[in-house]
Amino acid sequence: MATEAAVRDIVRIELGHNAPLPSPFAEADRQQAVADLLTGNRFLPAGLPPGPYALHLCLRDGRLVLDVRDEADAPLHAYALALGPFRRLIKDYGMVIEGHEQAVVEGAADARIQAIDMGRRGLHNEAAELLRERLEGRVELDFETARRLFTLVCALHQRI
Repeated sequence: MATEAAVRDIVRIELGHNAPLPSPFAEADRQQAVADLLTGNRFLPAGLPPGPYALHLCLRDGRLVLDVRDEADAPLHAYALALGPFRRLIKDYGMVIEGHEQAVVEGAADARIQAIDMGRRGLHNEAAELLRERLEGRVELDFETARRLFTLVCALHQRI
């Protein structure tokens, strides 16, 4: 029997706007989110055949588009979410990332860096719950999948 961590409904992630992120730390954050997401995730779109899925994420007309495709990249269904409810969290997350990067560059005390990381985790948790709430009835996500997807939403937002 597979453990929850071994479940992989999403087997490929494609992000719109493939330009690198504005800082090495932000790019490393994005790469880690993709790697963690592909290692284990729970993503169950209602009314679609069972995965595995390829997920294309992009921002279009002020909306987050989750374009769900089969393994052969044939479109299955696209979900569009208004970004308005996420704007404060995206902005705050960007500021936390900048603060963390600055603290590391300045050689700040571990306590300061840990405090910044705690704030980042809190934002991730709040955003994950919001994402799960906004997709309720359409896509079932576990908490960790929602957290990692939020990191990718922030990465997309930084590129525009």
